[in-house]
Amino acid sequence: MSSTPPVAAIVDGYSTGNFLPAAFTRLGAQVVHVRSTPEWMTSMLLPDMNSYVGDLVFHDEDQIVKELGPYNVSAVLAGQEPGVPLSDRLSELIGTASNGSRLSTARRDKYQMIEVLREAGLRCADQLKSSDPQTLVNWAEERGQYPVVIKPLSSASTDGVYICGSAEEVRTAAEEVLASRDIFDLPNREVLIQSYLDGEEYIVDTVSHDGHRFVCGVWKYEKTLTHGKNVYDKDVLMPADASPVPELIAYVDEVLKAMNIRFGPTHTEVKMTSDGPALVEIGARLNGNMQPDFHQICLGHNQADLIALSYLRPEEFLRRYGDGVYTRRQPAVVYNAPSVQEGEVRAIDEDVVREIAALPTVFFPSVKVKPGGRLRRTVDLLTSPLRIFMTGETEEAILTDYRKIQELKDKVYLI
Repeated sequence: MSSTPPVAAIVDGYSTGNFLPAAFTRLGAQVVHVRSTPEWMTSMLLPDMNSYVGDLVFHDEDQIVKELGPYNVSAVLAGQEPGVPLSDRLSELIGTASNGSRLSTARRDKYQMIEVLREAGLRCADQLKSSDPQTLVNWAEERGQYPVVIKPLSSASTDGVYICGSAEEVRTAAEEVLASRDIFDLPNREVLIQSYLDGEEYIVDTVSHDGHRFVCGVWKYEKTLTHGKNVYDKDVLMPADASPVPELIAYVDEVLKAMNIRFGPTHTEVKMTSDGPALVEIGARLNGNMQPDFHQICLGHNQADLIALSYLRPEEFLRRYGDGVYTRRQPAVVYNAPSVQEGEVRAIDEDVVREIAALPTVFFPSVKVKPGGRLRRTVDLLTSPLRIFMTGETEEAILTDYRKIQELKDKVYLI
């Protein structure tokens, strides 16, 4: 038996991808980082290179496969969405567990994503993409049903998403998207317009090995629509047997099949419309509200460790989790606190942060803007300056602390 530790290649380990190296290390593996772009994507939290045994930069397939050769890689996966196409291709080339590259573009491009579902006969939005705002306006007017949704093709975290109630709003939103770069710092060259899906929105998170998925958790979004933008308030962990969770899971199972995602994580957003579940989008990556210790308490597992287990010890993963569904151990909420303030942050009031952290159901308060950074009035998920992880024995206890945080949140930042 070889004493050489297994090595996992993580492509673009940004943001919550930072939780993956420790998960693989806990199972005795090493991790090597692969960058899909020469420059770092500074719009996201950068990978901690102290966690990796190497950092390779992709230039072409032959070069990166050659450079990975000495590491004897046994798993390739994406740490964040931009790395999905390259991780799909590298896993094919190296011969590790792979979702294949045939549908890689559809796993990133939201237009192609929905068209794959349509071809599979699954419920989904009507849509069109174009680089011409007038073409998008014409589509909305000819369709004659407002509101409609405008969004970039390959961004995330509500970046550039607008709910439009008129032709003029469609034009303005399309022009703003085309004039901007997405959350991954890439230019928006086309815009997607979709029919608006009614109903509540949910998160369904999974980890799979060879098509056998485990549902890690289902969370309900609580949000409000303000000036054409969704302002997210809370992610609320649902009991696995609560309506409409089983119906959502059954629908996501069909989405996974259509997208041929047989290995690794997914973070899927689904609307429970008046006609049934319909996909908003699916990402082959971890949930953005991932906080491993928090998830261990409220769920008894976390997506990062499940991912590592699925790649490194697949038989154990299948025995313990294959085709299973989570159990909610206790109520949990992730609160995305809004800001009514704007300006440069002079300092953080640590006394207020400690007061929030001391509340009985607060597990961890994440202060997202550092001194010297700019605080913006909250208009979407990206502009929420505080993320509070909350869990307790009862939903009432969480709600009590949530109300207290609402009183304190605008005292955290000194402008």
